[in-house]
Amino acid sequence: MIYIIMGVCSCGKTTIAEELSKALNIPCYDGDDFHPKANIQKMTNCIPLDDQDRNPWLNLLAEKIIEWDKKGGAILACSSLKESYRRILNKNKNIIFIFLYGERSLITKRMEKRKNHYMPINLLDSQFDILEIPDYAIKISIDQPVKNIVSFIIEKIRNKS
Repeated sequence: MIYIIMGVCSCGKTTIAEELSKALNIPCYDGDDFHPKANIQKMTNCIPLDDQDRNPWLNLLAEKIIEWDKKGGAILACSSLKESYRRILNKNKNIIFIFLYGERSLITKRMEKRKNHYMPINLLDSQFDILEIPDYAIKISIDQPVKNIVSFIIEKIRNKS
């Protein structure tokens, strides 16, 4: 099984993915690590990515997901903002999406505190603009401690099994 922790930038995807990885004892990957340099450069220059920018990245992640699933599963932190992106990622149909959501003000505060990340705060609006919330995802608010979020996700995963 593949678990994709999704949501806008600074919602805590990587933190939750890492903690869930420890709890489930499966590898964790960050989708940001697979972006081509051109995408990172665009975002660094405050230019939002479009679908043409994202498609090669999403297709690479889809290939990796199939690999990881064959090896026993993994957790991927990946924004997965649009349904069309999730369809690309879900080629093997063995994915559970976990949507982290929160107030824009909380996410903005988190972004302001981030150090050494290429995503500038003024791109947050572009992420909210294209966000399509999936009905089928496990949904959890980020306005609580990480351990509570992870416990909730584990409970929901076990109930889906």
